[in-house]
Amino acid sequence: MIAQLGMYDWPQLRPAHDQFWAALRLHLGYGPENLTWDASDYWAIWQSPDLLLSQTCGLPFRAKLHHQVDLIGTPDYGLDGCQSGEYNSVIIAQTKQPDLLNGVLAINDELSQSGWAAPWAHGLRPNRICVTGGHAASAKAVAMGHATLAAIDAQTWTLLMRYTDWARDLQVVERTDPTPALPYITAKSRDVAALQLAIRHAAQIHGSALDIRGIVHMTADDYLALPLPPAPKDVAEIVGVAAD
Repeated sequence: MIAQLGMYDWPQLRPAHDQFWAALRLHLGYGPENLTWDASDYWAIWQSPDLLLSQTCGLPFRAKLHHQVDLIGTPDYGLDGCQSGEYNSVIIAQTKQPDLLNGVLAINDELSQSGWAAPWAHGLRPNRICVTGGHAASAKAVAMGHATLAAIDAQTWTLLMRYTDWARDLQVVERTDPTPALPYITAKSRDVAALQLAIRHAAQIHGSALDIRGIVHMTADDYLALPLPPAPKDVAEIVGVAAD
């Protein structure tokens, strides 16, 4: 079996994630002893028949995964301006009035709800896009002047404010509309109800260190109701990011 919680994998949070998993596993009564860290292929984990627990993004779930996995539920991070189980994105730049027409939008991944689908739905129509591979990398690209703006998921923005100094000089230009947050998933045929109870138990004991207030019941339709954005390469020039 595979258990992997890599969506907010910060070095400072690994001990808290390990404690969260230990409590979850004890309540569940089975599962791998340790979480899988440093995964090089998230898709292989998400689509594995051995998957017991992972967290994915809303866009991969509705674009590709919803037929292949079962949705367990959605964590509630208690984010400002969002209902329980929702999140949104902060659009950041070095200035409150960035050049939206001629600038470069940094996105973490073309299948990211918060990094790409949310700013597209918000009305951003960039001429140039750079793909960084991660939200923190997108924010750093803006901070270094390699990109003009980026959309960062609100929980990652909370962590950037908490654990970095350089991000505090960035400006929040706008915020996107809330959408369902990153869902917990499991392979088909798993005991979803047992996993829900175990996650609730772990959240009560160790959730505060991860900003998790609980787990919210979201359905697949809650995610599937959102439109799919176009591929970035179909609407903008893809450019590279200069080295730090």
